[in-house]
Amino acid sequence: MPAGTLVSLEEYLKTSYSPDREFRDGVILERNLGSKFHARLQAKLAAYLNVRRKTWNIEVYTELRIRVRENWFPIPDVCVYPAPEFEGEYPTVPPLLWIEILSPDDRMVDVWAKAAELVDNGVPLVWIIDPNTLNSEIRTPEGLQAVHNQTLRVPDTPIVIPLREALDE
Repeated sequence: MPAGTLVSLEEYLKTSYSPDREFRDGVILERNLGSKFHARLQAKLAAYLNVRRKTWNIEVYTELRIRVRENWFPIPDVCVYPAPEFEGEYPTVPPLLWIEILSPDDRMVDVWAKAAELVDNGVPLVWIIDPNTLNSEIRTPEGLQAVHNQTLRVPDTPIVIPLREALDE
């Protein structure tokens, strides 16, 4: 099915796409595919978080369809939910942390707009990471901020993610 085809929400949720696609207001949207660096960082971050899930009382998911608002199911590269996990197959509550790893075809203006819209719809923290340089920034309700020392600290939680350490594990 080509991108831009109108489908019902029910059809989207019962269909498997390879690679998975996002759903927005009846339109199936292709996602930019990652490079080797994107895929490696995604796997390493998910593993780093998963090893610490009991200590931090979290659940970790990759490429999960999330209902952010009615008729919008974007897909994060990695996301973190507080335990116990959400009910149902697709969450209808935003994650504690949404991680977007840049792909070679991503345009920053589009990534920033999506992050702002995610925050406007209840996602408290969107972490945007360049997998080539490990430079990153976060989008919160307060705005866009650089992440210093390549280490994310999630406010009001014990979660601290040093990118270099996560890649070296």
